Amino acid sequence: MRKPLEGLLVVALEQAVAAPLCSCRMADAGARVIKIERPEGDFARGYDRLAGGESSYFVWLNRGKESVVLDLRQVEACETLHRMIARADVFVENLAPGAAQRLGFGHARLRAGNRRLVTVSIAGFAPGAGRERKMYDLLVQGETGLAEITGTPEGAGRVGISMSDLACGLNAYAAVLEALSLRERSGEGTHIEVSLFDATAEWMTVPLLQHEGGRTPQRVGVGHPTIAPYGAFGTADGRRIIISIQNEREWQSFCTHVLGDASLAADERLSSNVARVGNRGLVDGLVSERFAALASDALVALLERASIAWGFLNTMAEFAQHPSLSRVSVATPSGEVAMPAPAARFEAGTPVLGPVPALGEHTSRVLAEFSAG
Repeated sequence: MRKPLEGLLVVALEQAVAAPLCSCRMADAGARVIKIERPEGDFARGYDRLAGGESSYFVWLNRGKESVVLDLRQVEACETLHRMIARADVFVENLAPGAAQRLGFGHARLRAGNRRLVTVSIAGFAPGAGRERKMYDLLVQGETGLAEITGTPEGAGRVGISMSDLACGLNAYAAVLEALSLRERSGEGTHIEVSLFDATAEWMTVPLLQHEGGRTPQRVGVGHPTIAPYGAFGTADGRRIIISIQNEREWQSFCTHVLGDASLAADERLSSNVARVGNRGLVDGLVSERFAALASDALVALLERASIAWGFLNTMAEFAQHPSLSRVSVATPSGEVAMPAPAARFEAGTPVLGPVPALGEHTSRVLAEFSAG
């Protein structure tokens, strides 16, 4: 399978999550990605040792890259990096605010020497107020109000994955593809700024508009603040099943075939989604009582008959055995690791994913390739 970014060189001065996700997508798509690491390595290498002895974050986000160790406190190392970037198509960095500029890797200087270069700077905040602050995922979840609408009525909660980092990295990747497409027509690269705050803020559009429209979303745990019934309910055999009612046709079918009382659909307290949300306690009570009386298999049969969307509230152990979970095997310095496959499925087949590099594995070869001689 021919990969769409074959022939492109990406230099990534990166660490942690957001920038590595962006460059990982480019590596998966066939680009050559040279990952520049400090002598002690990307600090994400030390997050855990749970992926067969390697860091789970690092294994996920750094497959298919070349690891080159450069101590950018040394003039010679900076000169080497400049030679790499002079031949690159894309340069990605997510150092601390202002660090790339101080080291001599500001985007204006880099693009002056390589007009086709696409430069990407990833930070906590966009240029302006707050830019100088270090910002990590949980801090951004707090700053954007995401944590405040996540959790239960008793308290705010963190989204269980590094959502702000991931939103930022995916936005950066999409922007790079747009910039490369534009370069094909103009012959010129460009500079891209992507921040964790902006990426998360855009995903917070609906809660913000609802707040400014007069109804701030409330924390509802495994539920939905503006749709009812939509949430997890326990069954007689201890499973928890999530259901979602999206329209009045589904509500009528749910009342008839699952709740066993078609007249509920005409009850003025329950006859529209707005009414049901306003009477959420009544709705959830009816659903909870019915679900608690049925074993999960029997309940699923009724939901299927009624054409109601449903899903189990699975544990990690149950997710690991899910029949729809597609995995790929990736080589690491400590052995093979099976991880969820990339979401996009191409007609030509699943692309082969490159190995995860050991720290500095490619330093000697790459330094020889980009030597001054």
